[in-house]
Amino acid sequence: MARNTGSDRISYLTPDEVDRFLQDVLKRVSRSFYLSLRVLPKKMRKPVGLAYLLARVADTIADHHRPTQQRQEKLDDLRFFQSQVKGPHDLPNIRSLVSRYTADSSSDESAVFYSLIDAFALLEALDKDDQNLVREVVSTLVEGMDMDLNVFPAEDTDGLVALSTMEDLDRYTYLVAGCVGEFWTRIAVGSEISLKEWDVEKMSGIGVRFGKALQLTNVLRDIPSDLRIGRCYLPADELSVAGLTPEDLLHCANESRAKAVFIPWMEIALGHFQAAEEYLTAIPRRSVRLRLACLWPLLLGLATLVRLAESGKWLDPKSKVKVSRGSVYRMMLLSLPAVFSNHLLHSWIARLRRRAYRLM
Repeated sequence: MARNTGSDRISYLTPDEVDRFLQDVLKRVSRSFYLSLRVLPKKMRKPVGLAYLLARVADTIADHHRPTQQRQEKLDDLRFFQSQVKGPHDLPNIRSLVSRYTADSSSDESAVFYSLIDAFALLEALDKDDQNLVREVVSTLVEGMDMDLNVFPAEDTDGLVALSTMEDLDRYTYLVAGCVGEFWTRIAVGSEISLKEWDVEKMSGIGVRFGKALQLTNVLRDIPSDLRIGRCYLPADELSVAGLTPEDLLHCANESRAKAVFIPWMEIALGHFQAAEEYLTAIPRRSVRLRLACLWPLLLGLATLVRLAESGKWLDPKSKVKVSRGSVYRMMLLSLPAVFSNHLLHSWIARLRRRAYRLM
């Protein structure tokens, strides 16, 4: 399938090669995303799948660990990759990047990097509007990864750093997820005739909140593990008002005091999910595939918040908050009849939201 012939020019893929490329690579690197991609309307699959794949490459660069690699080298690689997404492409240096990151990577990480030249070929083959949207969203996602690397200490060093303010956390959730809501909206409007009446600016703004809801849920769920690699996403100024330092969050005994900071962010996340509900039910009922692709992450995110509120162990590294695979499959099955009815969707989502509030 690969067109990597060693020349310094990108060769385009045939339509059959594109389909095989997305199916083979995405199925390998993320089966859950692959399932979501398959349910999307056909016209959305290429740009959304490609954006996801390019974001995975960037994320792998940001998270990669090599004993001899310095932080600045990782930042340089990440920024080089960002420049290649924006174009034009520098194939000799792309090949050098692939070679360095596949030398000591897992098989799945290597699969991501080996697909990179074909991914750029697919990017060049997209129509101009979709191409620009993919370039923009991946570039913004890289800014979020850059922010992580600049703000927080390296994982193999001592130290714990917190984001400074509420605005910093809000900006972070935009860079690593909210921007995807904008991208998704513009791709969907350009692909789905049923959305021709949408106010793109308004729905993009609501889509941003949808993305923030999902990322903020991840942030709150991962507090214990993030703290132990030197990252505190709860803002330092809010911790200070509660009489806490980031280091205090390493001790479960401070859980009750930390509620003063934690609970308001849970409420912000739930507010964002209310916007996500508005986004979902604004999609016409006949756009079943698009509705399902939005409904599944919304329900999974809310269910995660419920489990988090239920556990009450927000600082305990031994507490693993996760929605079981069985619950996910049950949710997907129940969503098939519910997706056609806004009334059923509102009732289902409201129950989850009320349960989370009640348990906090």
